[in-house]
Amino acid sequence: MDLTLAQAKTIIEHTLAAQGANGFKPMAVVVLGAAGTIKASESQDGTSLLRPKVAHGKAYGAISLGIGSRALFERAKAEPFFIQAVNSLCDGALVPVAGGVLVRNSDGELLGSVGVTGDTSDNDELCAVAGIEAAGLVADTGA
Repeated sequence: MDLTLAQAKTIIEHTLAAQGANGFKPMAVVVLGAAGTIKASESQDGTSLLRPKVAHGKAYGAISLGIGSRALFERAKAEPFFIQAVNSLCDGALVPVAGGVLVRNSDGELLGSVGVTGDTSDNDELCAVAGIEAAGLVADTGA
């Protein structure tokens, strides 16, 4: 199973709607399919140059290790050498902080991941979850 482009666009639309409704800073959103390929990506006006790469790193870390980036953050605190080794294997693309959320269907099958950045990591994650749930899918933050 994989996310469709329509689902990815819906996730982005509702992620950015949550950003606006909460008055958060401008965000970048990257949606990856189950194989880690980009399905869709958007950056709001006012995001900084590296925001799309950070969003990708959050989503990529989550899909690569099969756990939400909140769990990766906890693992980085407990086992920093492991996370650094994995980050090296990912050519530095891993961003182990909240805001990288796995996307599952109602049966628990992994469909992809979403990475969001621009505000605090907790607020990024909140928006990602809102977008995923608005698409009728299940968000797995790793909490």
